[in-house]
This record gives sequence, C-alpha cells and structure tokens, in this order.
Amino acid sequence: MPVGVFYAVVAYSVYSCGDAIIKGFGQSLSVFEIGFFIAIFSLIPALFVKPKGERWRDSFRLTHPGLVHLRSFTGVASSALVTYAFVTIPFAETYSLVFMMPLFITLMSVLVLREKVDVLRWAMLALGFVGVMLVVRPGFRELQLGHLSALACAFFGAATTTILRVIAPQEKRVSLIALPALYIVVVNAALMLPSFVMPTLTQFVLLAAGGTFVGMGHLLLIAATRNAAASQVAPIQYIQIVWAIALGAIFYVEYPDLLAYVGIGVVVASGLVNVLIDGARARVAGRFAEYRARRAGSPTNMAEVQGPEI
Repeated sequence: MPVGVFYAVVAYSVYSCGDAIIKGFGQSLSVFEIGFFIAIFSLIPALFVKPKGERWRDSFRLTHPGLVHLRSFTGVASSALVTYAFVTIPFAETYSLVFMMPLFITLMSVLVLREKVDVLRWAMLALGFVGVMLVVRPGFRELQLGHLSALACAFFGAATTTILRVIAPQEKRVSLIALPALYIVVVNAALMLPSFVMPTLTQFVLLAAGGTFVGMGHLLLIAATRNAAASQVAPIQYIQIVWAIALGAIFYVEYPDLLAYVGIGVVVASGLVNVLIDGARARVAGRFAEYRARRAGSPTNMAEVQGPEI
C-alpha cells in the first residue's frame, strides 16, 4: 500500500472516530458549545502545519477579503450543521447526506465557475442522488431536522470548496488555515453563551479527544495528499461510510435496514466512478504533456517532466 494511501485511511478513520465522539453528546450540550471546544482542541495539532516562509501575523493580508470571509462563514455553517445532524439522526444517514456534496460542487462549478460537465459525470451524480434517496426515503418515513441539516451541510461544504478553488492561487495558506478556525471559535463562542452548560470532567475529556482526532485527521490528510495522487486519496473517504455503520452499531445501536445498505452501496459506487474518471483524465493529460514536452525538445529524462503521480 502506498504511504499516501495509508495516511488517507488513517486520516478518514480518525475523522470518523472524532465524529462518533461528537455524536455521543446528544442534546447534553448545545451544538455551538460542542463546536467551540472541538475547534479549540483541533487547533493544537493544526499549529504544526504552518507553511514554511509564511507568518501567522500575515493571515489578515488578503487579496480577496470578501471571498475569504465568505468561505470562513460557509465553513462555520457546515460545521455547525453537521454537528447537529450527528447528534440527532443515525450516523450512516448523516454521512450519506453529506456525501451529496459532489453534486452541489458540480452544480456550482457549472453555475459559478462556468465549467463544462459531461453526461457521464451527471449520470453518476444522479445515481448518487438515487442512493441517498434510498437511505433517507422521504415520503415513506418521517424526516427530522437533522436530515435537512446534513443536506444543508453538504451545500455549505460545497460552497466552501468552490470558493477555495477561486481564491487558493492568490491567498496565503496561513490565511486559509487561520481565518476559518478563528471564525469557528469566535462564532461558536458567541452563540453558545446563552445556553452554556459547564461540561463535566468526562465530557471535557471527550471534547478534548474529539477535537484532537479532528486536528490529527487534518494533519494526516495533508500528509496523504503530499505522498499520493489525489485520484488515490479521494476514494478512501468512503471508508467513513464503513466506520459509520460499524461505530453506529457498536456504540449507538443503529442498524440500517437492507434498503439503506443498498442505497449506501449506490452512493459509494457513484462516488468511486467519479473519482476514477478524474484519475484517468489526469493520467491522460499528464502523458500528453510529457509527449508534447518531448516533441518540443524538453528534457528526455522522464523524471524531469512534471506530471501527475500514477
């Protein structure tokens, strides 16, 4: 197993463990209080990812301040919404709805970024939507606010990703790390005050563990993307569905029915096909670039030609 893929497996597994801890709080603490403490503790390992050559004090020197602050807001919204979903609806259902994010990202790429999407991609996204409907089954069962929260989380998460694609080339990485974290801490701190309940010692330890898992997952995912191609790392995210089913059954006595398992399988299959399509296109583009470089008299040593990792 490539080391980058191994890092990705551990990263998404650690994320799932952190999410399972968050789910365990139920309604004992407010969503904003949970979000505040998780964000605080997640910053501890995140402090080690400051890019070389950049300074934290430069975080507010922005090229696109409006978009950077909008991205930070959408990040806060998606974080709060998924937390509410975790504590109110089954684990696997939350993940299934959150995995609607690729559909929203594609829609935004067409409407906002004016990108073109082929028929096969739309077909796979439609198949993923069908899978989610099999899991949730609106009209055949009573939906809760948590289901809508998970779906809204997917929308705001897609907006966060879309904005990042626009601003990442021009903004400092410390800005993209520090400002979203600052937003999450400050906004959750303000909103938790009216209903603040002092956590017990056990709850405090669990919040520390959950936040540390989230921060560690972030570091490991960065390591994964540095050591493996995106087309190798992206499919690993679907291991979270497996963890959701396992952790939900072990700790929360949640057992999806047969139709839900079918829907989850459809969601995973459609997502994997989308990732494989991207990976194949990247490899073709890389090989074509190498061919053109050779024809243009560029270095003949293949190791000197920049191309995607395969």
